[in-house]
Amino acid sequence: MTDGPLIVQSDKTLLLEVDHPQAQDCRMAIAPFAELERSPEHVHTYRLTPLGLWNARAAGHDAEQVVDALVRFSRYAVPHALLIDVADTMDRFGRLQLVNDPVHGLILHALDRAVLEEIVRQKKIMPMLGARIDGDSVLVHASERGRLKQALLKVGWPAEDLAGYVDGEAHPIELDQSEWTLRDYQQQAVDGFWAGGSGVVVLPCGAGKTLVGAAAMAQAKATTLILVTNTVAGRQWKRELIARTSLTEDEIGEYSGERKEIRPVTIATYQIMTTRRKGEYLHLDVFGARDWGLIVYDEVHLLPAPIFRLTADLQSRRRLGLTATLVREDGHEGDVFSLIGPKRYDAPWRDIEAQGWIAPADCTEVRVTLTDAERMAYATAEPEDRYRVCATARTKFAVVRSLVARHTEEQVLVIGAYLDQIDELGAELDVPVIQGSTTNRERERLYAAFRLGEIPTLVVSKVANFSIDLPEASVAIQVSGTFGSRQEEAQRLGRVLRPKSDGRQAHFYTVVSRDTLDQDYAAHRQRFLAEQGYAYTIVDADDVVGPALPEV
Repeated sequence: MTDGPLIVQSDKTLLLEVDHPQAQDCRMAIAPFAELERSPEHVHTYRLTPLGLWNARAAGHDAEQVVDALVRFSRYAVPHALLIDVADTMDRFGRLQLVNDPVHGLILHALDRAVLEEIVRQKKIMPMLGARIDGDSVLVHASERGRLKQALLKVGWPAEDLAGYVDGEAHPIELDQSEWTLRDYQQQAVDGFWAGGSGVVVLPCGAGKTLVGAAAMAQAKATTLILVTNTVAGRQWKRELIARTSLTEDEIGEYSGERKEIRPVTIATYQIMTTRRKGEYLHLDVFGARDWGLIVYDEVHLLPAPIFRLTADLQSRRRLGLTATLVREDGHEGDVFSLIGPKRYDAPWRDIEAQGWIAPADCTEVRVTLTDAERMAYATAEPEDRYRVCATARTKFAVVRSLVARHTEEQVLVIGAYLDQIDELGAELDVPVIQGSTTNRERERLYAAFRLGEIPTLVVSKVANFSIDLPEASVAIQVSGTFGSRQEEAQRLGRVLRPKSDGRQAHFYTVVSRDTLDQDYAAHRQRFLAEQGYAYTIVDADDVVGPALPEV
């Protein structure tokens, strides 16, 4: 027995004592392979999963490193069976390899013949395979490269894809670093991606994911399709590419609800790509419109299912996923791993903060007590309506007013999920509102005025969760969210993490109704940020609205 911060249990859960002096070092050591499940005040619970271990293996971590981290930080002897299981699970990755054979084309090659014998007999896998070449290899239908990887992951034998990539149509792209340079971690992210040829780069909001994408494009020097969450985000990408690379406006096309331009670099929205009429996807032929050398998926954790299906047919193209969190509430992390690629680089948020590239953030959960009438309305609501009732309680408004008043010298975002609530907050605070029905032109006008300080406060719906560059925003007040979405919590904090010109701290408030689903969902949403080392201070609404809360 040692005095380590970690308790490793035979059911593959890891208990981390948060207040231990070695807790931060331990968190950093286990983050590449363990997933945080619960994060109350004193002990955080992580879990070892096959996908987490395979992601670590694909990113260059071996079983020896994982075992060493567990043993080094564990307070008690680590169960021997668990250590064997970790080694065996990680050893499964790469026992099957997809390779391009100069004679036969795409083949599945086994380093372990028994594994190949096992999978060729799987009914769902057999149709994807061709003739047996020899004892260790079998032909693969080229069109099934992606679906085969999905199927192999599901049966517990993730294939290492070494089949390579086509270069695509060449197009000159250079980084213009006359007034800036890639940060070390950005260069490491590009190198990690390029070494694998496809995969996901995980960086905090505000850490420059767009620049990683631009640098990957400059390395590919090829036509590029960039998929983004919305038109405003696409236009931000375009502005950044024009400012940071040799690309001109004429070389970059927008493919959205407003424009249909196919250029050497084309930026398309997920929404337009998944538009259907009579069951048919109208715009998916954009994928085949050019001989793309690189496909960039911005906010890859939001990838819609139809894009997964198309991506299964694009396995010969280099694919770069960019995200602040690989968490998907729909459980499709395995599809990201199979079809976009494994995690190639992951920078802990606190590391980037320590280097000064994102602002330090103070997270506070403000709990309000519902009035008797609100409590009764919640208690008698239908189950499907309960969250909305407690999340939109009028009692929250006084807290929001007080928080905005406390930060009158700063740029404030008030963020909600329900349109009636954000419209009422806009009227109450006498500030503009941005929601789904706001035109792209009006959105861009309001964002520009906010950036310039002409508008100090904006009320925004979930349309502002993603890819919106608001560098001077330093306060976010969250009044309602998408149930217990961890990814949304991370994105909303990310809206205020861009470093401030005067070095000041960011503040992230979430206003929660006590003793309701709102409180339960808030605890779930905070899990990812807790994994990154952020702690929430919980205060009572009376301390915010009254004089007791200390000055910032």
